[in-house]
Amino acid sequence: MTRVSVTLEYPGATAEQVATMLLTPAFREAVCAAHKHALGATATVDGTSVVVDQRQSVGRIPGFAKKFVGDELRIVQQEQWSGLIGTISVTIPGKPGKITGTAQLQSSTDGVREVVDLDVEVGIPLVGGKIAGLLAEQLSEALEIEQAVGLRWLAGERP
Repeated sequence: MTRVSVTLEYPGATAEQVATMLLTPAFREAVCAAHKHALGATATVDGTSVVVDQRQSVGRIPGFAKKFVGDELRIVQQEQWSGLIGTISVTIPGKPGKITGTAQLQSSTDGVREVVDLDVEVGIPLVGGKIAGLLAEQLSEALEIEQAVGLRWLAGERP
């Protein structure tokens, strides 16, 4: 298992503003569109439940891993929010692996921080650890993209 811990900072924002943003389908779709390897995405919000279903190209995945994932990667991210804490579950349908964890919104002296802690597991003998490491790197990059889109969103810039 590989652990990913990332803190996203939203200066000048309130926890309510960030929570509202995270529960907005257009924001989630804007985050997906910001990924240069995105092939398409849909975001559904039902109250405090979020589902993001996206497809990405595998262009930057090393050759040894491509035989396990195919020509494109479908990722389904589900979040359930209760107040300022979200439970996260990410699956790659048809592939052996899962990502689980939490996100927590915390007020700080200059805004809000979102603390994301995820565990990445890939159940493939011999190469599972390497693939989990690759997924962890990509998750960290994806969260940085989410923060960049979030900062623009909170500043009033909409796609």
